Amino acid sequence: MHRPVNAFRKNGINYNEYLHPLLIGDVELPNNVILGPMAGVSDLPFRLLCHEMGAGLVCMEMVSAKAITYHNRNTVGMLEIHPSERPVSLQLFGSEPEVMAEATRLIADVPYDILDVNMGCPVPKVVGNGEGSALMKNPELIEKIVKAISAETDRPVTVKIRKGFNENSINAVECALAAEEGGAEAIAVHGRTREQYYSGEADWSIIRKVKEAVSVPVIGNGDVVDGPSAKALMDETGCDAVMIARAAEGNPWIFKEVIAYLQNGETPERPSMKEIYDTVIRHADLQLKYKGEYIGIREMRKHVSWYTTGLPGSAKFRAAINTMDDMESLKKACADIFLTF
Repeated sequence: MHRPVNAFRKNGINYNEYLHPLLIGDVELPNNVILGPMAGVSDLPFRLLCHEMGAGLVCMEMVSAKAITYHNRNTVGMLEIHPSERPVSLQLFGSEPEVMAEATRLIADVPYDILDVNMGCPVPKVVGNGEGSALMKNPELIEKIVKAISAETDRPVTVKIRKGFNENSINAVECALAAEEGGAEAIAVHGRTREQYYSGEADWSIIRKVKEAVSVPVIGNGDVVDGPSAKALMDETGCDAVMIARAAEGNPWIFKEVIAYLQNGETPERPSMKEIYDTVIRHADLQLKYKGEYIGIREMRKHVSWYTTGLPGSAKFRAAINTMDDMESLKKACADIFLTF
């Protein structure tokens, strides 16, 4: 499922076993370090940054299949893709095979590379509608959904699942097999149950079990926060790729660092305050370009909060930026905190 790149050995470790291109269906990713889909986070500006930092695939925010069929205006905006961020994965959520199939037909002209089905979202509103991680209660429905979508697109279809719905229903392997039977060409597995949300430690052993059960690439997700943890996940599970989500919030450099570590066992120096500042400003400019000032600055506030976590005076700074309503004020405040060191 992959072909190695230039071999590099250090302390007896063959690092080309870790970092390599990855083939999902007929789509070849330049490397196997992936930005996971995050609602309210992995929008176009953030995806562009993570792509520039080296992410081999960037995943979009989940989009409601039903909203697509209703031609919802806000949903249409979420489907925007920039050519330079590709390869990109578009993620749908829904629970009705016929609606998922119709949505797939309606987005045929959207230039995504991979179509993913969300089977892991733990949010009550989504789960209450029988969507997201609620699908793991019904592996037969999983197969039907993947089959229905696959019949409507010639692009690879993948799924993202969890360990199970709760500790009494650990069925990731059964769900992965159902998805594969339906035509899924890769499976991403988060090592937590829906009941856990994002608390506690991810159970990587379930990722290994899925890897041993299916023949398509398996993407491991959960508790990857740096290069060593990415390598440890691959060592423990044999997964073909690692997916990074929350650890990338306010930290798009994680992709550059993980890639370097998987390539040669070394972690680059963390970015300087000037480099962080430049990235924050670029992020703000992208928000302004694609969202406009009113929405852009309001969405940028949470990102700036993540970028400044742990800095002296950051709590006071975050309180201040939450009252700002124009980009110039936000940029000036960022200069004050990042460029005074």
